[in-house]
Amino acid sequence: ISCLLRYPDEALMGQLGLLEEAIGCLPDRARKPLGRLAGHLAATPLIELQADYVKTFDLRHRNCLYLTYHHDGDTRLRGRALWRFADVYRRHGYTISDGELPDFLPAVLELASQAAPDDTEPLDLLVECRPGIALLSHSLAEDGSPYVDAIRALELALPQPNPAVLEATRRLRSEERRVGKECRSRW
Repeated sequence: ISCLLRYPDEALMGQLGLLEEAIGCLPDRARKPLGRLAGHLAATPLIELQADYVKTFDLRHRNCLYLTYHHDGDTRLRGRALWRFADVYRRHGYTISDGELPDFLPAVLELASQAAPDDTEPLDLLVECRPGIALLSHSLAEDGSPYVDAIRALELALPQPNPAVLEATRRLRSEERRVGKECRSRW
């Protein structure tokens, strides 16, 4: 999932065969959506993939791949949350490179994939951000984006949401709709 959510470049295109082989080993519920996305990536010219990626993730705030953004926006609260993510990386012996923020979903997924089976801390970061992940899934589905398949596979891999997570997701969607209406009315 991490690889499929990264900016498409020559390196990703060169790894697609290996990714498709790995996807083929997954259970149906993950294999089917990830296979669709990998197939889309393989069948689409790189320049189109890159333009679509930027349009999907960089130009639409609600499709943001930065996990703390959905909950904290660009506030001081987000700074504290980012520090916490960075601290988890540091304690696991990793640093974020290329100027990326530590809450970048593909990076958090990489960290979780490297954690020992009894180390739940990276997974806990994802679970805590579950409402934002659900909002991202909903938004990508509304946009008809093929990337929704990766987020839906991630949701299937995470523990089932509890009532508090479902309520937080509902509140985020409600707030997103309210802010969206306010922005449209200004224009």
